[in-house]
Amino acid sequence: MKALKWLLIVLAGLIVLAALFYAEEDWRGKRAWEKFKHEWEAKGERFDLTGLIPPPVPDDQNFAMTPVVFTSYGSILTRDGKFIPDKDRDTNFINRLSMSVVLDDESPTNGTGNWLTVKTSDLKVWQNYYRTLAATNDEFPVTAQPQTPAADVLLALSKYDSTVEELRQAGQLPYSRFPLDYDSKNPAIILLPHLANLRGCTRVLQLRAIAELQCSQNEKALNDIKLMFRLSESIRTEPILISQLVRIAILQIALQPVWEGLASHKWSDEQLVILDTELAKLDFLADYEFSMRAERAFDIGIIEYLRHQNSIQEVRKISQMSRDESGIKPRDVIIFYLGPSGWIDQRELRISRFFAHWYFPVANVDLQIFSPAAVRNADETLRVETGNFQRGDFLERLLLPALGAAAKKFAFAQNSVNLARMACALERYRLAHGEYPETLDALVPQFIEKLPHDIIGGQPSQGSGSASQPLHYRRTADGKFLLYSVGWNETDDGGQVVLKEDGTVDRDKGDWVWQYPTK
Repeated sequence: MKALKWLLIVLAGLIVLAALFYAEEDWRGKRAWEKFKHEWEAKGERFDLTGLIPPPVPDDQNFAMTPVVFTSYGSILTRDGKFIPDKDRDTNFINRLSMSVVLDDESPTNGTGNWLTVKTSDLKVWQNYYRTLAATNDEFPVTAQPQTPAADVLLALSKYDSTVEELRQAGQLPYSRFPLDYDSKNPAIILLPHLANLRGCTRVLQLRAIAELQCSQNEKALNDIKLMFRLSESIRTEPILISQLVRIAILQIALQPVWEGLASHKWSDEQLVILDTELAKLDFLADYEFSMRAERAFDIGIIEYLRHQNSIQEVRKISQMSRDESGIKPRDVIIFYLGPSGWIDQRELRISRFFAHWYFPVANVDLQIFSPAAVRNADETLRVETGNFQRGDFLERLLLPALGAAAKKFAFAQNSVNLARMACALERYRLAHGEYPETLDALVPQFIEKLPHDIIGGQPSQGSGSASQPLHYRRTADGKFLLYSVGWNETDDGGQVVLKEDGTVDRDKGDWVWQYPTK
């Protein structure tokens, strides 16, 4: 009996100690998190989605609510963003924005151009593709006898003409806000069915524009390029990283016909001014900052969702979405749910500190500078700090690792914009003088108001507003030019482009270059 009494006393003492430990950890974690938030909120920061969600806009002025655009998501989402279960879906619903330049993803890749590798599109390959396909399928219209490659491509894509024109009219509306379910308790499950369709549309518009240029229908090509930029703009305010990455993909698609028109001297001075105006609207460094703040808010929202679910299955769902389930160990989940609530506050604090101290500073919007070294430092710090077991670290492994790769995409996107703007100004100079200038300074102010500098390490000069580290430029012996940024390795490699084994550009090595094919 005496032994039992002492056992109960010991157990009671352990329970009291555990309660005190939990109370202290809860207080310490919450206090540190609240202090951090208050300090940064005083600087104008927000830690939830409330201040990042685009405000409602009138339906009759909303591009995303037009009948043709609604079809891109209407089979899955209602007009107020609610999910439609499979059993309640309209089986006759037609997605008019489900466009493709091929049937069953069998793309004639050897006909696809790529300005990054200095490759123009081969419309003869596309012509053969559509005419061969017509022998067994009537998906794309063809004539009985072959026309020019460009004419045959335009005919094949004419099946989308009415949709494209309706989309163009919709693009005249001043606003665009897709009805996403921002009120979802779990931010990770917000559906984005419109993104793939918008990207598919731009692929069709790209091939159309290239064919139109080859048919000397330059104004039509310009209008299709402008529509591609409008599709990108339609999702600019979405506080979701994947939406911004799709915008970057759309930009690269849109630049191909811009580049091919410049390489073949198709654009008039007036059209070049319009292209520059469209490009000047883009600021992917500002978009990077916006995306990082939104990503932070999403991460905190996901953690709060998991905190209140108390479900191992929910953790696994999140890990599957991030494709990082292998990094989740049973002990991680047990500690997350059985540990003090203050430890969860500490995770939110730690993740927010990573954004504030490591990932936000890599881009300077005011100076238009991006630092690859800062990105590498951020990634290495994250790797080291999550490499050792600490309570709740699986959340950082789950939510943060892809940020460095995303940062590089934003930097490359803005560099692509700057190169394209400079190329337009250089072509305007050539139209006026019969040759490209000896230096970029000759372009200011007649052909471009201000020279974009190299965002990788560039610094604005005092007074002049130009760059102390400008984009590198030189005329070539064939009467063309080489224009480039030092790229992610921050080293001037003389305009060298490094390719991977699959033939794509290695953006980690060499320079980021704009050049034209040699004859």
